[in-house]
Amino acid sequence: MHPYPFSYHRPASIDEALTMLIDLGDDAKILAGGHSLLPVMKLRLAQPKHLIDITGLSDLRGVRLEGETVHIGALTTHRQIETDAILASSAGLLPEIAHRVGDQQVRNRGAIGGTLAHADPAADYPAGVLALDAEVVSRGPNGERTIPIASFFTGLLTTALEPNEILTEIRFPAFGASTGYRYEKLANPASGYAIVGVAAVLTVDADGAVTHARIGITGAGDVAYRPRAVEDALVGTRPSDESVKSAAKSAVDDIDLLSDVHAPADYRARVTRNMVSRAVLTAYKRTTAIS
Repeated sequence: MHPYPFSYHRPASIDEALTMLIDLGDDAKILAGGHSLLPVMKLRLAQPKHLIDITGLSDLRGVRLEGETVHIGALTTHRQIETDAILASSAGLLPEIAHRVGDQQVRNRGAIGGTLAHADPAADYPAGVLALDAEVVSRGPNGERTIPIASFFTGLLTTALEPNEILTEIRFPAFGASTGYRYEKLANPASGYAIVGVAAVLTVDADGAVTHARIGITGAGDVAYRPRAVEDALVGTRPSDESVKSAAKSAVDDIDLLSDVHAPADYRARVTRNMVSRAVLTAYKRTTAIS
């Protein structure tokens, strides 16, 4: 099926894109990678009269390290994230996630900012940015603002972005030498989306005790989330198979689990707990402070 007719706009700057977005209002949509928007337009589930294509804005592309903070432009593609040398040395979790996104064509064209703004409950990156305790930077008519990732995903396909804002950057602290990470994923064999995906980041002290634990879960519910009870149970411990399995029991507490033909709720619950255990144990083994 073909989408309804629309007008195509290609701004030369972020300011021009914002002006278009404000002037055109609800009739306009931002086009970044297009892998989320264009399919729903073809199904006529979305019918924007105007597309504002920002893919040519080079200011929104690339990775840089400023001090101890990693900055990723919103238009940085999955492939760039997968192969970036800065991320490989300072935040290896994201390249590990990017490698599991879609197929080669999707990774070459899709962008991290569009993925986060779309907030698909089965996307991979939401788990990762939650585990990284990231911040999202947006620009709108009132200037720039920073949104903590903990308050960014507000519901199914819904974020804290205002309709007239553009996501411009993702930033988070670089990993230290004693930090380990892991992304575990059970993928839908047809779409590649996560039936369940779990990202874990652990930091340990010189004795191997966990000082920092962040876990992000995607695919299990209608919005990505952090199982804070699991994180709290890990801090101060030297994780073992038994202790991690015990902590992971609370990974789906108070979560309204998704249930569909691919995975009923009780199956998702078991998978989520198991994947939390596996991600945490692998992350712990990767911490360089462990002898």
